Amino acid sequence: MSPAKEELNMEKDLTKKSCLSDNERYADLINGLIFRGRQLLRAEDLIDMDSQTGMWSKSILSGKRQRRQKYRDLIKKAALGVGFVVVGLENQDEVHYLMPLRSMVYDTSEYERQATGISKQVRKKKGVTRAEFLSGFTKESRLTPSITLVLYYGKDWDGSVDLHGILNMQDIPEEIKPYINNYSIHLIEIRKLTNTDVFKTDLKQVFDFIRYSEDKKKLKELIQTDPVYQEMDEEAYDMAVQYAKAEEMMAVKKYYEKEGKVNMCKAIREMLEIIESNAEAGDAEVVHAYLAKHPSLHL
Repeated sequence: MSPAKEELNMEKDLTKKSCLSDNERYADLINGLIFRGRQLLRAEDLIDMDSQTGMWSKSILSGKRQRRQKYRDLIKKAALGVGFVVVGLENQDEVHYLMPLRSMVYDTSEYERQATGISKQVRKKKGVTRAEFLSGFTKESRLTPSITLVLYYGKDWDGSVDLHGILNMQDIPEEIKPYINNYSIHLIEIRKLTNTDVFKTDLKQVFDFIRYSEDKKKLKELIQTDPVYQEMDEEAYDMAVQYAKAEEMMAVKKYYEKEGKVNMCKAIREMLEIIESNAEAGDAEVVHAYLAKHPSLHL
């Protein structure tokens, strides 16, 4: 990967974390995707968690236990009534063909992390049975459920959505297949969302912009009818244009920014006018034409 592309990916990573780590949006995402718009989770019901995860294993060379560290995109604990659920987010702008395995490892690592904490407490207790002491887990102990949502911003996911899809099952006897456990991913293709009205924050506008980014007519109609685009939060603006691959919108953002809000409506309207009048031009020429129209713009 070239340094420029690596820097762009890092910028996207920071943008999405900045936008989605906001508890209002995180709760809205869960309410919209899982509860179909029902407001069952509040921002104050979310607890931040360490995104670093990993599994303990014994080194072949040293014989010592070591941790294979991984970092999740975002993860929070959600309080739902008297119970909790750990909800992790993985953002993908390209297909990850090992995502079923990756998601399974994330959830397994979370359960192992919880079990390790419980084990320390159980082995300090008096009166536990031998089986409970050896397990580090009592008969009454319980783990907090963990789920991982995969948000995909590309056009078409052509990878597998379950573990069986990446296993070589050729010539495997049918009698064995039921014993091979499967694991499905929870894939959300942002460009294929059919109802964004389930979102109550500016995630609706972010996802709509990404969905219609290649349909200039629909995009123009969208920004003219939705007033939120006239005063959009900067974090939401950045996420929308980056995942829609509208880099030219990032280049001119300063011209429409005021006190942390961006007038995306005006920015898009003028950009579309220039794109239409420069239909045969490339992206660089379009941006050049845009900047020529605004000589006072300082980048």
